[in-house]
This record gives sequence, C-alpha cells and structure tokens, in this order.
Amino acid sequence: MNKGELVDKVAQKATVTKKQADAVITAAIETIMEAVSEGDKVTLVGFGSFERRHRKEREGRNPKTGEKMEIPETMVPAFSAGKLFKEKVAPKKAGDE
Repeated sequence: MNKGELVDKVAQKATVTKKQADAVITAAIETIMEAVSEGDKVTLVGFGSFERRHRKEREGRNPKTGEKMEIPETMVPAFSAGKLFKEKVAPKKAGDE
C-alpha cells in the first residue's frame, strides 16, 4: 500500500474527503519525524513507538571492491510494533500459551 492508497482508505473509514485525509496523514507523519529527530519518543498505544537510536561505529566492506572500511556512528530512526499490532499480524493459535 502506498500513501495514495492509504489516503483513500482513511478517507473512506473516517468519512472525510481525500484532501482532508491527506492533510491529516501528512501532518501526522511530519510531526512524528520532527519529534523523533529532536530525540523524543512517539508512542501510539497498540500501534507502536518511534524513536531515535544510536548506531555505533562498525566495520563494513565496500561492495564494489570488497575492501574493509569503517562505517561511522550515526543516529537512526527505529520503530517497535505494539502488542495489538503484533497480534494482528501474527494471531495466536489456540493452545499457544
């Protein structure tokens, strides 16, 4: 599903126009990106959380030459799925407990 298809589904479920749904989705995504880039954690209960994580310097290889190289440390965005999201994707079967 791409953003256009998401906008269509949200507009249909929320009974709003596609233009309104697009504005809300765009604003939500921008707000999450801004908060995470500033170091805040954004938690949507049941869906998941977005946060900024530190990735340490590590050794890698140049894919063209195979030569070893150092990959510098950096900050990366991370998403952790919430319990309800995980259960929706992989429902428990009877007797799995």
